[in-house]
Amino acid sequence: MLIFFTLLTKIIPLYVFIILGFVAGKFLKVKKESIAPILIYIVAPIIVFYGVVTTKIGYSSLSLPFLCFFISVFISTIFYFVGKLIWKDYTKNIFAYASGQGNFGYFGLPIALILFPKEVVGLYIMGILGFNVFDASIGFFLVARGHHTVSESIKKVIFLPTLYGFILGLTINLMHINLGSIFFDAVSNVRGVYTVLGMMLIGLGISDIKSYAFDFVFTSLLFVIKFAVWPLLMLVIFFVDSQFFHLYNSDIHKVLLLLSIVPLAANTVAYATQLNVHPEKSALTVLLSTLFALFYIPLVVTLFIK
Repeated sequence: MLIFFTLLTKIIPLYVFIILGFVAGKFLKVKKESIAPILIYIVAPIIVFYGVVTTKIGYSSLSLPFLCFFISVFISTIFYFVGKLIWKDYTKNIFAYASGQGNFGYFGLPIALILFPKEVVGLYIMGILGFNVFDASIGFFLVARGHHTVSESIKKVIFLPTLYGFILGLTINLMHINLGSIFFDAVSNVRGVYTVLGMMLIGLGISDIKSYAFDFVFTSLLFVIKFAVWPLLMLVIFFVDSQFFHLYNSDIHKVLLLLSIVPLAANTVAYATQLNVHPEKSALTVLLSTLFALFYIPLVVTLFIK
């Protein structure tokens, strides 16, 4: 229990930044559109670049983005067809997207920075890349079906900033170029910026929500998928890997488990708003999952990671 309360006290300040973001959006009229581009096009690519540069490159680490991408595709595809049995409108698309995504970056990365040494954080960042590609391709096409084409999804991937951070970092890593202490000292500050602004961006997104609505079926199913199906799938992957493939070590297992327990993606609300599919119930579900993660993540970390 000591580990649980220690981690809980480290996570609580992250929620303080969410509250500050909410206050900034609600009362200071700060718009997330003014912060999001800085994170997406400048800070996030630097974080990905740093993560790849400091990671020991091998078959297991290079396979992580592909594994994470296919996990998202697998889960979202299954629950798209489940959603079709329940909803006849675009709710099934939002449901499928939310099932296959999570708040891996703005929420999960600060937790990874608390839990792991820098080389393991690098593995976590490589996993995020796979989910980013899913979000920009299959996820984007899934929720915008009938509104956007496959070629637009491909263009979205091509212009994904973190992809170029990954490629550049991988090139420098494989060429064994030493960037020096000045670079690493500077990036340590950027990591702090990512944590603070990323968590505040969640609060800003919440402040934009005009109303909330509770849909028991929608919310409860997503909770089961995000906080039960995802971790169970990861445990199955660990078992199969340990019995047959022996591709991943314990560090990667820990990274995958953390990736599986983060709350729902904040983009769920943005897509629901874009498609005009009951964004208020998506907003409440995302908010509840973020609050639930405050206690759920320390519990899982205590039992399985630490």
